[in-house]
Amino acid sequence: MNSIYTILHKEVAAFFNSLIAYMVIAVFLTGVGLFFWGFEGNILDTGLANMDILFDIGPYMFLFLVPAITMRSFSEEMKSGTLEFLITKPLTDWHIILGKYFAAVFLVFFALLPTLIYYFTIYFLGNPVGNLDQGAIWGAYIGLFFLGAIFAAIGIFTSALTDNQIVAFIGGVFLCFTLFLAFEFTAGLGYLAAINGILIKIGIMEHYRSISRGVIDTRDILYFGSVIVIFLLLTKMVLNTRKK
Repeated sequence: MNSIYTILHKEVAAFFNSLIAYMVIAVFLTGVGLFFWGFEGNILDTGLANMDILFDIGPYMFLFLVPAITMRSFSEEMKSGTLEFLITKPLTDWHIILGKYFAAVFLVFFALLPTLIYYFTIYFLGNPVGNLDQGAIWGAYIGLFFLGAIFAAIGIFTSALTDNQIVAFIGGVFLCFTLFLAFEFTAGLGYLAAINGILIKIGIMEHYRSISRGVIDTRDILYFGSVIVIFLLLTKMVLNTRKK
């Protein structure tokens, strides 16, 4: 565990030592804030005390935010030649992968924390005060966090494929987009009606939508966990091929 924590600490420190860290998080919070208070259909326009805007817009912002967080994880190590140095240290591949992955998940959590300002603002603006669907809100927060955790695993994987951070970012966005939206879109095609239910359940959106209703279903948790494990295993396979 000490080895994983060391990698985690190194990754988080390196992230916050770069300008892109503050830019990425600032863009996320500014974007969410604009949808909450600025653009047409905002909270003040509708007069509805809910946080649906965050949970509707958040996943699409995460499609870009999370790959931006993870794109340097392995790409920078390979480009600078420090990956070989890490591998020769008394660290297993899993120490390195999990350390980098947990660092990315921590940064997702860190980006979500300031959005609690919106929660407390709407809580006190409600009539009566606190007139919110608490179960749905906290369920949606859990869903958004799990979604970020899946995107982090995907981003770690694409970062291990190339030493180019931009390519890793684009690959991460593409894979996240595909798993989140493509199956839902494909299921809507008439000639695939016979397998619509299967396609929808393969995609992330259905499970995110389910947990965002405030119902924590073990099937959804198992799905999120399985996708994360699959992409971490794929990352391990990529690292193994680089040793040969």
